[in-house]
Amino acid sequence: MRTTAVRRTALAASVMSLALLATACGGAEEKGGKADAAAPGAEDGGATKAAVKALTSAELEKLSLEQGDAAGQKIAKTTSADRAGEGDVTADKKECEPISSALYGVKRGAPTGDAARRATQEPVKDKDASPEEQLAAAFDITSTLITLNSYEGDGAAKSIAELRDAVAACSGGFVMTTKGEKQNLAEVTEEKVSGGEEAAAWNVLFDADGSKVPFKLVIIRQGATVATFATMDFGAMATKKTESDLPTELIDAQLKKLG
Repeated sequence: MRTTAVRRTALAASVMSLALLATACGGAEEKGGKADAAAPGAEDGGATKAAVKALTSAELEKLSLEQGDAAGQKIAKTTSADRAGEGDVTADKKECEPISSALYGVKRGAPTGDAARRATQEPVKDKDASPEEQLAAAFDITSTLITLNSYEGDGAAKSIAELRDAVAACSGGFVMTTKGEKQNLAEVTEEKVSGGEEAAAWNVLFDADGSKVPFKLVIIRQGATVATFATMDFGAMATKKTESDLPTELIDAQLKKLG
């Protein structure tokens, strides 16, 4: 086995603890073509938000992605291994905890309904690939945790505002503890994303033994419902890239179902 392949295998093993929880393991915003959509308390937004119907868990389940909704993605309901529960994820800075919670599917605020899916995109296998290429391809997997939460009143807008505030305070990094295991979140930078009535996205870098492991975190509001996408790209991890792609096909498919 070539030395580079060995290094890739070692790196993958060193961050597998991240994968166990993240994959079962703001910034620049564009709001559905409407500039400066109203924030909580804004002049034209309060009455509208209060009138939007909050959804139950049963209703959100019907709106969640299913197998076949996004090409090339294997979609399934989450299990207890896919998400962290309340109290399972903490941060050394209290103001940073909304980021940790969003990454690992912890409910934030007091949602009236909750639903979640795991979407996994794997590469098409090439039987003619070399052993080294096959090894690299084994880690070329993208996994996304998708959560839907609905809120009464302006709770959905507050959920996004809370996450933006957390990023503003913690973009330089912090230490998070997930089920007793410490992880170093090194950096959070804003990304451009569009969709829904309000949207925000970030590139999140973890530091695993000196190697940067990228996540993408996207949050989108449609009415009283917030969709959160936390994506880990094993391929970027193995090639030591510090950027990965937004889960655009999943975002588009989910927004289509949310209407």
